[in-house]
Amino acid sequence: MISRFRSAALACFVALAAGAAVAQGASPQEALYIKSLAATCANCHGTAGQAVAGSANASLAGRTDIAAQMKAFKSGARPATVMHQLAKGYSDAQIEVIAAYFAAQKK
Repeated sequence: MISRFRSAALACFVALAAGAAVAQGASPQEALYIKSLAATCANCHGTAGQAVAGSANASLAGRTDIAAQMKAFKSGARPATVMHQLAKGYSDAQIEVIAAYFAAQKK
């Protein structure tokens, strides 16, 4: 049941173009799922995608290129220390949802 829910939720969110629309149109369960995906990035990229000032890690908030960057890490087209390994753990649909979430966050 959970996998069906996640598949349906991902399909719904990927269909939405703007991250703001995702956050506003999501049910509480769907919003929690999206936040849980995005929370996995917080250790390195900061809460809500705002990295600590002076950090070597990029802030993700407000960026619109995250999906492309994650897919490049996943395929190996973009070299990295750990991101290529982390990106392989996400489906393309999950990457799109994460990217939309961070694109909607304030810088």
